[in-house]
Amino acid sequence: MKRITISILTLAFFTTISISCREKKTTGEKVEEAVEEVGESVEEGVEEVKDEIDDATDGN
Repeated sequence: MKRITISILTLAFFTTISISCREKKTTGEKVEEAVEEVGESVEEGVEEVKDEIDDATDGN
């Protein structure tokens, strides 16, 4: 019984530590990441459009 109690308390302790140590991002960091993701998506879209234009003009 004593061993089970100690095991449960140890598990609870480590769970609490791991949850409280999560990295918390500021609003500025979240915005910066979102802007970077949008920028990467735009770059990929531009590359796809460029490829389509190249494919269309190669046929002439």
